[in-house]
Amino acid sequence: MAVRRTVLAALSAASAAALLLPVLAPTAAVASPDGRDGPGLEPPAKQAVATGSGGAVSSVNPYASQAGLDVLRKGGNAVDAAVATAAALGVVEPYSAGIGGGGYFVYYDASTGEVSTLDGRETAPARMGEDAFLDPATGKPIPFDEAVNSGLSVGVPGTPATWEKALDDWGSIGLGQALRPATRLADEGFVVNEEFRAQTEMNEDRFRDFSSTAELFLPGGELPVVGSKFRNPDLARTYRQLAREGTAAMHRGSIGRDVVRTVKQPPVAEGSTRNVRPGLMERADLAAYEVVPRKPTHTTYRGTDVYSMAPSSSGGTTVGEALNILENYELSSAGADRAQALHHYLEASRIGFADRNRWVGDPAFSDVPTDELLSKEYAKERACLIRPDAALTSPLAPGDPREPGQGCTAGKGSAEPHEGPSTTHLVASDRWGNVVSYTLTIEQTGGSGITVPGRGFLLNNELSDFEFAPLTPGVPHPNLPGPGKRPRSSMSPTIVLKDGEPQLALGSPGGATIITTVLQTLVNRIDLGMSLPDAVAAPRLSQRNRATTEAEPAFLSSPERAQLDALGHKFVPAPETFTPSPEIGAVAALEFGADGTVTAVAEPKRRGGGSAMVVDERH
Repeated sequence: MAVRRTVLAALSAASAAALLLPVLAPTAAVASPDGRDGPGLEPPAKQAVATGSGGAVSSVNPYASQAGLDVLRKGGNAVDAAVATAAALGVVEPYSAGIGGGGYFVYYDASTGEVSTLDGRETAPARMGEDAFLDPATGKPIPFDEAVNSGLSVGVPGTPATWEKALDDWGSIGLGQALRPATRLADEGFVVNEEFRAQTEMNEDRFRDFSSTAELFLPGGELPVVGSKFRNPDLARTYRQLAREGTAAMHRGSIGRDVVRTVKQPPVAEGSTRNVRPGLMERADLAAYEVVPRKPTHTTYRGTDVYSMAPSSSGGTTVGEALNILENYELSSAGADRAQALHHYLEASRIGFADRNRWVGDPAFSDVPTDELLSKEYAKERACLIRPDAALTSPLAPGDPREPGQGCTAGKGSAEPHEGPSTTHLVASDRWGNVVSYTLTIEQTGGSGITVPGRGFLLNNELSDFEFAPLTPGVPHPNLPGPGKRPRSSMSPTIVLKDGEPQLALGSPGGATIITTVLQTLVNRIDLGMSLPDAVAAPRLSQRNRATTEAEPAFLSSPERAQLDALGHKFVPAPETFTPSPEIGAVAALEFGADGTVTAVAEPKRRGGGSAMVVDERH
């Protein structure tokens, strides 16, 4: 393996030296039904599964996947492609991610065999205290809607710095080159699809309350028309400035200046009756921001090594703890009794969330027991709570991973806190064997609803991921607001190795349902023996230590539903989040074959279907 990695490193260096500038491949122009000037870029063909070699990209959008694939074809590596894909998602999926937000980047280096991660989560301003979301008159939390649609919820963005750091550490091109495909896409425009219009319509009322947002996303005061072209020249100019000046333009320059001005004085539309609170961000907060390299979470499962994101995200610890609990049972031996496998999956998730809600926060502010939460011994203690003939009752009390012998005690816990359902995820690999799993977000679909005037991007509402007050009075909580603090996340970008080589890479959007989506996909693939496309497409359930379990329609009409009802599970339809249909998550994934091929997998239907692409496709 050492010889192989030395050769891979040499090939990568040689390719980087000869790399051409990546530009989105030319596509045929389409007419603009709304009459706006100039042709838009025709959407690339969309497919949910692609198998081949030379590298791969999967995301929720074909424009974005194509941007990454073009970089790979020009000789770029997985990191280059991931940044290009993410930047393009900022154009075509602006309500889920963009340079006004943050995220988590997980990277497998084929030359060393090591997995590394970057924490690019947003941070609270220095002036934010624990009482930031409390009404000073009553001492009670302010209405959640008022927190979201405000400058108060906007955290210091980390996405541009994450891109730059990843490229500096592992990429073969600079930020300017990586931004070129997305810049062209923002300039020339993309064709509006049903999902973009639906997401705009879901946000229409609050978008109209901010003049800059209405001007950009409601052109002419109307919803964008399906089949029309949507251009964002302001974002193209912003990307060009980042290409010239680097992320200093955000953290010490004029882009950051405009961000701070917008946060402190949100551009509320004339006549709006919305109570929009100003934010606390200063330019010094932007200047102080740093991306944090972190040791990944790691656990073993059924002969594989599972790596993910450590706190400030709760994804790696919660998915890992649930897998460790499930390893105490032979789910595959359930055979035809799929209901028992789902029962154990739901119970492991319930227990993992009980512990997550109590213990996980920003490790710079709390003593997070990461190693203890991921210990096999603790998982075995917690597994004893699971009965094959009856569901547990939520909210379940957390265990204490630092106190051995107490994990099998059931009790009543606190309700699950709120977390927005948006975000986006992408995966990328290259011909040298490097792999990226990257989840990025602006939190709620549409973020704070506030667009930076003249800059073309929405600001996040990530600070509403903090608890506004302790969940249990008198019990210290790791996710209360604090100066410079990162709110807890559920993002779970994951890379699975087998015998030291990549086997799977996956992740999902969906707020707290990210954890259950990644967990269920792993169980489907590893335990239940589904192919990866089937594991992704299967109906989803999400149990997050709540009295009820959210479920997609295909499960609610399945035979397993009645069997699980009989065990005491209570199901409710999944909420309508990304589009006006009940869905949970939107996986993008890769699987690596023993023959050197890679299979890229995207959603076949959720969010209108995703986009999986490989450099040299095998038909």
